[in-house]
Amino acid sequence: MARYMLVLKYDEAVAMATPPDPAVFEEMGRFNTAMVDAGVLLAGEGLAPSSQGAVVTFPDGDDDGPTVVDGPFSEARELIGGFWILQVDSLEDAVSWARRAPFRTGERIEVRRVTEAADFEGIAPEGVLEQEQELRARAAQQHGG
Repeated sequence: MARYMLVLKYDEAVAMATPPDPAVFEEMGRFNTAMVDAGVLLAGEGLAPSSQGAVVTFPDGDDDGPTVVDGPFSEARELIGGFWILQVDSLEDAVSWARRAPFRTGERIEVRRVTEAADFEGIAPEGVLEQEQELRARAAQQHGG
């Protein structure tokens, strides 16, 4: 089994101009319930509008520190509106779930595999993977996981 992140992308200007149909909330509830019932949903959340966020941009080089620009992100054509993390057998399974999402106004779902420590064996410096595993265990313990 592998973990996959489904990343919802949408045009925020279009979404803000047209309030969502109340039926979409019911359809989303059924979609999320189906994933829970199938035992594949590990996490999922929607995101607030970009007007309630910020972008931190890192410089190309060592000259300056990062800059922060408050939202809204009007220069971005497509923004992330939410995500799900699934645990499924394959990319095909993750795509199958993404295809069932109740969207119909040009949204896109990007499906990406979540990396595991094994992906970095032989690449990451010695001890880093063990430290990362320890940090994940500590974080899970702190949050009741």
